[in-house]
Amino acid sequence: MSSSATVRTARRRTLRIAAAALTATAGLTLAACVGSDAADAKSASHTSSAAGEATASGWSGLQSTDAKAVVANKQSGRQAGSAHTANGGKAASPVRTQLLADGISKAEIYKLGDQHYRAKIVARGSVLATLETKGHDDGLDANDMFVTLTLDGQVHSWMGGGHQGPGTFKLAGGWTAKVTKIGELRYRAQIIGHDGVAATLEANQHDVGLNANGIYIVLSNGGVISAHA
Repeated sequence: MSSSATVRTARRRTLRIAAAALTATAGLTLAACVGSDAADAKSASHTSSAAGEATASGWSGLQSTDAKAVVANKQSGRQAGSAHTANGGKAASPVRTQLLADGISKAEIYKLGDQHYRAKIVARGSVLATLETKGHDDGLDANDMFVTLTLDGQVHSWMGGGHQGPGTFKLAGGWTAKVTKIGELRYRAQIIGHDGVAATLEANQHDVGLNANGIYIVLSNGGVISAHA
C-alpha cells in the first residue's frame, strides 16, 4: 500500500473514533438532562401534592399557627365581650319565683320600679315568654294556660275556660265580655258590669291582661278571652 493510501486510512479511523466519542458525549448529556428534568418534575409533583394536602387540611406550617392565633384572639374577644355584657347589663335577682298552674312552668318575678314589674315564664331552663307592667296589668295565653301580672307584682295563673271571639261571653265575677275583631291579630274586649263598660282590653299583636276587682282576665291576640277569680 502506498504511503498516501495509508494516511487516508488513518484519517478515516480518526474521524470514526471522534464521531463515536461525540455521539457518546451527546448521549450522556441528553441522559443527564432527562434525569434532571425528571427530578425537577418529581420535586414539583411532591410540592404540589404537599400544597394540596395543606389546602385540604386547612392548616400548614406557620399558616396553621397564625390562623390558630387569629381564631384564639377572636375567641378571646368574644369571651371578653360576653363577660362585659354580663357584668355591664347584670339584671337584679328575682324577688320571688312562683310555680304556675300547669305544674311545670315557673314565673320569675322582678321589681323594676314603682308599679313596674317583669315576670319571666320559665320551663326546663328556657324563658318562654315575658310579661311586664308599664302603667297597666299584663297577661298571656300560653297554650290554654292563662297568666296575669298585676301592677303590684302579683302573678295569677289558671288552666282553660277560654271563649273564642268574636262574641259576647259571661265571665267569672258577674262580668260580661263583648269581644270584637278589629284587625289581623287584633281584638278588643269590653268588660261590662252592672253599670255598663268598666274597662276595655285591646290585644294588638300580643296578649293583654287585667285585674278587674279580683277577677283576672286575659285576652289573646287570637281573640280568646278567659277569666278566673
